Amino acid sequence: MEAGELSQQKGKKSRINVEIYGQQYSVVGDESTSHIRMVAAIVDDKMRELNAKNPSLDTSRLAVLTAVNVIHDYIKLKEEHEKLKESMTKKGME
Repeated sequence: MEAGELSQQKGKKSRINVEIYGQQYSVVGDESTSHIRMVAAIVDDKMRELNAKNPSLDTSRLAVLTAVNVIHDYIKLKEEHEKLKESMTKKGME
């Protein structure tokens, strides 16, 4: 897998340079450049938010804390989505 690749889907790849927490990254993905920019902006915002609460963290620890927080949010949303799907399925069976 190429560094920075967002997806394994086949199709046209987008390559874009983005800035996250003051560092430049070349990101390759199947999504549009606007989508990749949005993802980078969200990561940057989250890192800055967590840095404000934990100013003593070095960049590596801040990146790991950001990943943990983002995955936590992802899991919560996934669980909520599953509950909504189950609820809709049950209502459809009545």
